[in-house]
Amino acid sequence: YFKHILGALSSPPFHTEYVYFPDTSQGVPSSPLDQNPKLGRFFHGCLGAIDGSHIHLSARALNQEAFQNQKGFTSQNCLFVCDFDMQFIYTLTGWEGSASDVQVSDAALAKDLKIPNSYYLLADLGFPHQEGILVPYQNKYYHLAE
Repeated sequence: YFKHILGALSSPPFHTEYVYFPDTSQGVPSSPLDQNPKLGRFFHGCLGAIDGSHIHLSARALNQEAFQNQKGFTSQNCLFVCDFDMQFIYTLTGWEGSASDVQVSDAALAKDLKIPNSYYLLADLGFPHQEGILVPYQNKYYHLAE
């Protein structure tokens, strides 16, 4: 059943109606952070956050090794982008658990993940710093009190 549900959520009409990038032709889309005087100014041009997630699955014995991730269980590596309203604006599913976040994001950027110029997504250190994706500095710890 998992495969059928994932297929339905990743295909039209559901995917094209509910999962899409915001229209940036009229400027920066509004977000809840716009109303926050302390944080809003730091996120101008940010469309949301990107991350990979491993979803447990049962793989056939033939594919078991490809779907085994670095933590030792079989999974599918999926890539998600959420905006500040906690809405999915991009999904990519179907990658083997052995694939890294970098491999999956590179494939998404080559395929159909198009981040408009002058905009960016926040990511963790599992992603490379590249145009359109902002990752934190390594070995730097961030605190809201700073």
